[in-house]
Amino acid sequence: MKRDAIERKRIRLAYGKQGLEIDVPADATVIEPRYVEGVADEREAIVKALRAPIACDPLRDQVRAGHKVAIVHTDITRATPNERILPPLLAELESAGIRRDDITLLNALGTHRPQTDEELRGMLGADVVANYRCLQHDGNDDANLVHVGRTRFGHDVRINRTYMEADVRILTGFIEPHFFAGFSGGPKGVLPSIAGAESVLDNHGPKMVGHSKATWGITRGNPIWEEMLEAATMTQPTLLLNVTMNRDKQITGVFAGALEAAHEAGCRFVQECAMAAVEEPFDVVVTSNSGYPLDLNLYQAVKGMSAASQVVKPGGHIIVAAECWDGIPDFGHFGKLLNGFSAPDEALESIQSGRTACLDQWQVQVLAMILQKARVHVYAEGLTDAQIRGALLTPCRSIETTLAELAADSDRPLRICVLPEGPLTIPYLAARN
Repeated sequence: MKRDAIERKRIRLAYGKQGLEIDVPADATVIEPRYVEGVADEREAIVKALRAPIACDPLRDQVRAGHKVAIVHTDITRATPNERILPPLLAELESAGIRRDDITLLNALGTHRPQTDEELRGMLGADVVANYRCLQHDGNDDANLVHVGRTRFGHDVRINRTYMEADVRILTGFIEPHFFAGFSGGPKGVLPSIAGAESVLDNHGPKMVGHSKATWGITRGNPIWEEMLEAATMTQPTLLLNVTMNRDKQITGVFAGALEAAHEAGCRFVQECAMAAVEEPFDVVVTSNSGYPLDLNLYQAVKGMSAASQVVKPGGHIIVAAECWDGIPDFGHFGKLLNGFSAPDEALESIQSGRTACLDQWQVQVLAMILQKARVHVYAEGLTDAQIRGALLTPCRSIETTLAELAADSDRPLRICVLPEGPLTIPYLAARN
């Protein structure tokens, strides 16, 4: 359908470190999180939360000289401001008599690749890396995994040995909506973050991922999150320290305390800011993957696609902008699995039948379910057209051009939605509730 002189508006998508500006029709619906100002003094807010935590004693009252402390922090795929969270936490521990030599920082890689020294310094700060023991979790290292129990779902749970042998266990992280765990942060700091690979595979199994409540913004009744909580509780964490952030990467809230209670408070805060109801689905949803660091590869970009899929019409189109400087990536099984299938139905059938049982299959499963609903166009400067097609997706080298082509092929004006911050905003059809 040809339409002359369509009014346009300029939108900035979160993309890489610099952002990406695009022109979209003026009547496109733009959905963003409710903006919350950052706290006035981040360090003060963190210290205050540690000294008056939710549903547990202050941190300094739970530790004493001689205690071995393990602090779990998120890896490079998360936007957690580790370099701002860790210094006040470390200072609080040391003021309570904990020696630096008794503190271990544990990079919660889950099944992701290890970070380079340069990446660790960028994530944690050079001073922290230079002055503290920094370890990277390896979910395939049997010698450094400890069996802690079996969940009600029938899955064995093995957890990092260094964490389990510590006297004080602290989980840190960032709370945001998550595409099948409901919200990040909280118990995800244990499973999958520092769990054995087989425990991750069980928790992210086909039936778990395919459950109707394994989706954005739902924890209770979500089997994936409930098993995460059960597994994390088995490890008896001393304290949770989670934060929330706005689009400017400023800390907007600090939630410290007992695992379940502190995480629940943080999730309520995020839900009020990030979840947005819409009355009808859209023909086209343009989304980002929240920019750096979450859009580092195509594996992570599935989250932005999933956010868009919540409100796209069956048979509609999703356009995702994700820099993908880390490629597919080469690490892991995601790319290899995708290259082995010619269609989404084939991928789903293989995964659900159990013939494809390996790490990263959950991401392929989610992507296949999205592709059963909509066609996905990918704008990614870090990927070739061949790589994008090999992942069952459609290359896009200009979002404006793709929108124009879709409009020309339609016999009516398209309803378009834009999610500039990607999965930091979760739209949902009002009928869901």
